[in-house]
Formats: sequence, C-alpha cells, structure tokens
Amino acid sequence: MISEITAARTAAEQSIAAASSLDEIRVLDTDLLGKKSPLALLKTGLGKLTTVDEKKAAGQALNEAMLAVEEVLNARRALLGRAERDVQLAAEALDLTEHFNAPSRGKAHIVTQAWQRLEDVFVGLGFQVAEGPEVETDWYNFEALNMPPSHPARSMHDTFYVDHGQPGSTVLRTHTSPVQIRVMQNVAPPIYMIMPGRVFRNETTDATHLAVFHQIEGLVIDRGITLADLAGTIEAFTQAFFGPGFTSRLRPSYFPFTEPSAEFDIRTPKGDWLELGGCGMVHPNVLRAGGLDPEEWSGFAFGFGIDRMAKERHGVGDVREMYTNDIRFIEQF
Repeated sequence: MISEITAARTAAEQSIAAASSLDEIRVLDTDLLGKKSPLALLKTGLGKLTTVDEKKAAGQALNEAMLAVEEVLNARRALLGRAERDVQLAAEALDLTEHFNAPSRGKAHIVTQAWQRLEDVFVGLGFQVAEGPEVETDWYNFEALNMPPSHPARSMHDTFYVDHGQPGSTVLRTHTSPVQIRVMQNVAPPIYMIMPGRVFRNETTDATHLAVFHQIEGLVIDRGITLADLAGTIEAFTQAFFGPGFTSRLRPSYFPFTEPSAEFDIRTPKGDWLELGGCGMVHPNVLRAGGLDPEEWSGFAFGFGIDRMAKERHGVGDVREMYTNDIRFIEQF
C-alpha cells in the first residue's frame, strides 16, 4: 500500500504542477482532496491490512501525502492568483504621467508604503481612519485602558514622560490605544475605525526594537459583537493583505484593556506561523471610560506594528536599517 500511496501523491503533485489557471486548481482541489480522490479511496484499504504495524505505517504515509498535496495545491493557487492579478492590473493600468520622462522626486519610505497599504486594505473592509495626539495624558494612555497607577501591566511600557503639568501626568504615547478612548468619546456607535500612528518606548534599540516606531490598531463597537466577529475580521484582513494562500489563528493571551485576549498569528503558504499582534474583546471598564454602556455595546480591538509588517514583508534583517537613510538601502523598495 505504501507504494500505491507514493504513486498517488506523485501523480497528484504532477497534476498540480501542470495546472495553468485558478479554475483548474479549483477542480483539482476536489479531485485530489475530496472524498472520492485516489488518496481518500486508499483509506478504505487500511482495514484490509493484517498487522497493526502495517496499518500504522500506511496511515502515517497517507496523512503525510494528504498534507503534502494540500500544501503544494495552496502554493500553486497562490502563484497562479498572483499571476492572474498581475495580468488584470496590467490590462487595467492607466498612464497618469503628466509629463513624459519627468524627473523623479523620490518615493514613499518603506514604512510609509506599509502604512498606506494597510489603510487601503482596512478601508476596503469598511473601516474609517482616526488619528490622535502623540503627547498624551497618563489617563488616556493608561488609566482609561484599565491600567491604574498600581497595575503591573504598566511595567510592560517603558515610558517617556513629558515635563508638563503634574509630574508623571503627561507622556509620549506608548501605543495608539489612547485614540480608541477618544474615538468612543466623540463618535457615536457603531464604530469601525483603525488608528495608525507613531509611538514611543524608552528602551534600547536592537535588530527588532526601536524607541520610536509605528502601530496600527482597529476598534469595532456595535451591538452583539462577539469573538467570532473578531476572528472573522482578522482572517479577512489576512486574506486581503497577504493573499489567499495565508490564514490566521488566535492564541489565548492577556492584555488589561481586553477580555478575553489573544495573540494572532498568520500562516504562510509554506506552513510557517508568524506572530503578528494582539487582540481581544474590549474590556467593560474601557467601554465605560469611553462613555459607553457595556450592557448595551460590545466590541473588539486589535493592533500590531507597522514597522514589523514592513520588515517581514520585505525580508529586512535589522529594523534599524530602515531609518539609517542609506540611499543604497532605500532605493530597493
């Protein structure tokens, strides 16, 4: 049976490699992974094997073959999807050049490109964009987000304090979450907003950390919002931003401003998982701080680093390289 499994797997992979369109891939998805596929039919033969060791070896080989075919199919689907998009974009392209061969004045920074692309994706999903001040009060940056002065979560934020007002009352914001409170105070629900911006942490810079970096957060407030809506939004964003070959998952975590809380990861077509950011259902105390009744309204929030998105998207090894202003580096993007 092992040889039959190997032959079925090889034939399936050859069929996938020969596919030249997404329509063919959709047909192959059913033919190769459906209930009547050759590999699925081989499962019925497991009961005919005489020894436990034979059944175990054949079952393991069959599972590995199914997973391998699915991975190859997803990779081919992603490749053909990109190719079809490129053809469509080329056919629909418009030449908006005002002057032929006009001199170039440069282009957007790698982080600005990621920022703009993220905004475009979320606007396409029905969100609006909100902004807030970079210099914040302690109340907006911490207390309104369920972190009173004695809360241990404050130690997670290495804060720059500003010499203004009472000592310790004014800070450079450590995250863009304060904008959530300002939005809730000034915008009547339902709320579907994203909040991109620059944030500050008093920490040592290294290959993956900066003292000044950028975040984007999302906030949804409406009646009847559940954790399922959060998971669906994260998955929709993953598909829209990274492509159809990617998917997402939630892992339990803790944040003082959400309950329950989770970390969300994305899975690449190669099967690797990459941690992206944090999310969760908005804590009732945060809703109250925003002037909303948690008995009437519910919602979710999520956030992640824009610099990290740019770093991962372009394979930059050291995040500090993005801010050295080395023209040899900048010209690559």
